[in-house]
Amino acid sequence: MTNDNSILQSILSYSKSQRIGIVLLFTIIIICQGFYFFCDFKTFDDSGKDKANWLANQSVIDSLKLLDKNYKPKIYPFNPNFITDFKGYKLGMSVAEIDRLLAYRKQNKFVNSAEEFQAVTKVSDSLLKTMSPYFKFPDWVKNKKEYRSKYAKNEIPKTEKIIILDINEATKEDLMKIYGIGDKISDRILEQKSKFGGFVSMEQMNDVWGLSPEVIERLNKHFVVKSTSTIKKININNASVKELSQFPFFRYTLAKEIVIYRSMNGDIKIEDLTKIKGFPVDKIKIIALYLEF
Repeated sequence: MTNDNSILQSILSYSKSQRIGIVLLFTIIIICQGFYFFCDFKTFDDSGKDKANWLANQSVIDSLKLLDKNYKPKIYPFNPNFITDFKGYKLGMSVAEIDRLLAYRKQNKFVNSAEEFQAVTKVSDSLLKTMSPYFKFPDWVKNKKEYRSKYAKNEIPKTEKIIILDINEATKEDLMKIYGIGDKISDRILEQKSKFGGFVSMEQMNDVWGLSPEVIERLNKHFVVKSTSTIKKININNASVKELSQFPFFRYTLAKEIVIYRSMNGDIKIEDLTKIKGFPVDKIKIIALYLEF
């Protein structure tokens, strides 16, 4: 009670203007609190209504377009050979008609006229009448006669007769006429021929560095081995180690093995070649043509 009296005395001790200010302050606080509790501060978004109205209007416009008899979707010229499922559906074709066309195209066949298109797809006359004005075929289909006469007269290349030459008599110029053989490779072929005195088989082209299988195939079409009179033959039973080692297919180690085998078993016959240590068996048929027994 004493505390309440002291508070009251302290308030009464304020001046009149101070007491009025305190009362006004409490009044303002009460008004603000009431405004906060009783007023709705929610914001309203009208964009949803606008969007809904716009969509509704657009639907009306679309439906009016469909009802308008004069409105037609624009169709551009197209090649009927490349109609897709979606394109065929838009043009009014049934699934079965589209499938017939796609099955025909899978056979790598083409329709070249509206009549052929109908024969393949079995579309009705009415649908063909609406579609065919937009068919666009290649120029050569439209002007077959013109293209045939053009190619018959001017464009069909004449088959050039291949002249087959002896590889052992071929010059550098002859070799360079083959597509894929240039200056250096032609020199390598002639150098290889010089080592042996001549080739005994076209298989020896595989030993020329830089010749691809495709170029070797072209060589085989234009050259063959005809004459072998110039080749350098070596007597395997009389030649020394040095003479044997100078033969392109032999090395010094193999030359020694040949002489050792010869000294231990007598004269070498062609069937003995496979018994010699280190002998290149894979080339025995070619090597044998350079040897004398």
